[in-house]
Amino acid sequence: MTAVLSGQADIGFAGPEACIYTFLEGKDNYPKVFGQLTKRDGSFLIGRSTEDFSWDNLRGKTIIGGRKGGVPEMTLEYVLRKNGLDPAKDLVIDTSVQFNMMAGAFVSGSGDYVTLFEPTATEIELEENGHILASLGEESGEIPYTSFFAMQDYLQNRGETVDRFTKALSKGLQWVNTHDAAETAALIAPQFPDSSSEVLTDVVERYLDIDAWNETLVMKEEIFDRLQTVMEEAGELKERVDFSEIVDNSWAEKGL
Repeated sequence: MTAVLSGQADIGFAGPEACIYTFLEGKDNYPKVFGQLTKRDGSFLIGRSTEDFSWDNLRGKTIIGGRKGGVPEMTLEYVLRKNGLDPAKDLVIDTSVQFNMMAGAFVSGSGDYVTLFEPTATEIELEENGHILASLGEESGEIPYTSFFAMQDYLQNRGETVDRFTKALSKGLQWVNTHDAAETAALIAPQFPDSSSEVLTDVVERYLDIDAWNETLVMKEEIFDRLQTVMEEAGELKERVDFSEIVDNSWAEKGL
């Protein structure tokens, strides 16, 4: 978001909450979302044993949960409340550990649980340093987890570029949703040089199993509203924003 606001980037990729925060600052030329890529949190709860898992097991324990106010941490709080736990009273969420240090902190003995993304979650399990117990995205239900956005003047002046970009992304989504995990793993392998093809296949299969990717780039209003509920319950949103103020599905709808 910082790169888009400063003009260093034309298009940004992040959670749509970044656009909500910017809109609430009162800027006239604020960024708008024009496409959604994933519809679930991609992190998994990792524990130290293959326990007969129940969310109540977390009572009185410590979870390394990521940055306070980030969507992974807010989704964790939402899931805990959904399962009858008060994040402020029934357990401790450690938000002091930097994102790229969370796995290392857990392996070195910090916390009872940790939330991790792939491929780190699978690699931690293969190294027998922890066990995947639950998918936060599966538990939370659909939310607009990642999206593409640009400043409004860019969308107006470079609409043809945005159109081509969106059509290319739509083809990519269609490909992932119609091919098996091994085929996708082979294509993304160059971006994960430290992960084996077997690990990447397991990773893609796990994300397919939880229905992580959108079928199209169109964002649905009801799941945008769920994101705002997640933000409200975490104490990070004081005022709800109208869907049409943040999202413009016109380019995504062209690619249907």
